[in-house]
Amino acid sequence: MSTDPRAPIGGLSHVRGRSDEPLSEATVFDLLAATAARWPDRDAAVFVEQGHRFTWAQLLAAVEAAAAGLQALGVDQGDRVGIWSPNRSEWLLTQFATARIGAILVNINPAYRLHELAYALDKAGVGVLVTAAAFKSSNYLGLLQNLGVDASGRSARLPRLRQVVRLGEETTAGMMNWSQLLALGAGRVAALPPPTAFDAFDAINIQFTSGTTGAPKGATLTHHNIVNNAIAVARCMRFTEADALCIPVPLYHCFGMVLSVLACVSAGARMVFPARASTPRPRSRRCRPNAAARCTACRRCSSPSSTTPISRASTCPRCAPASWPARPARSRSCAACSATCT
Repeated sequence: MSTDPRAPIGGLSHVRGRSDEPLSEATVFDLLAATAARWPDRDAAVFVEQGHRFTWAQLLAAVEAAAAGLQALGVDQGDRVGIWSPNRSEWLLTQFATARIGAILVNINPAYRLHELAYALDKAGVGVLVTAAAFKSSNYLGLLQNLGVDASGRSARLPRLRQVVRLGEETTAGMMNWSQLLALGAGRVAALPPPTAFDAFDAINIQFTSGTTGAPKGATLTHHNIVNNAIAVARCMRFTEADALCIPVPLYHCFGMVLSVLACVSAGARMVFPARASTPRPRSRRCRPNAAARCTACRRCSSPSSTTPISRASTCPRCAPASWPARPARSRSCAACSATCT
């Protein structure tokens, strides 16, 4: 009989992992609040393209203002709030603001076309939609107007959609601006329900599958699902508050919002969003001494989600971040610092 603990034992059809440390029963907002209390003045998030930077205390305050604004719009526990946008600071705030009031965040793929958007909004029963004005070749506001969203802010084709909140400084008839949402919530933070009103096993997020073989399926996730995934990933990566994670991957996907954002929040690591969307460099790029500051392995941001390919320096004891797990050397020398790798 095998004694490997990773193999099924005693006729079981599954493998049980370690159980000496209980799973967290924190909600998504609990995770943020705990980190903000521990490191209020450390950098939490940097949005390079927008020029936005938040400490943990500032991020928490902005989240509560957005949550109070959503609550003032009538969003309650269990209601669905859609987010249709590339990586922006408002995406991050909406993620935690919905968690603050127990609403269910519905991730809308930024690449969706008209029929896909209509299907997702209707299927999930989205009542409030936070949307960018446009992205790449897609005119988001135009697509919503094609679905019947008019100057009243409503659409006969989407009867459950009652409010659209648009990002950016320009105004659109029938839609609220993000700045108006924050202003609406600014004086109402005290009216927010206590965080203890929500349970870790409440539904908090709907993510749609790719729909390769049929219509996309909405997978409903709980706080317990995604918080524990994030904590486990952060531990595997040996993340600490001294780390910074470059996040070019889209936030609408679990890689972005869970394995990147929530993993950082669980450890207090800084989140760095380089742009609204990833623009990978050619695979032929190499780590050279004059590019060392930009190289994933040579650091500022140590991250497997970086667009910079992992170079030979990733195994170098001098260049690789201390928090990275040890990995077998791919070469005898480091191109970045000329150290000998063992």
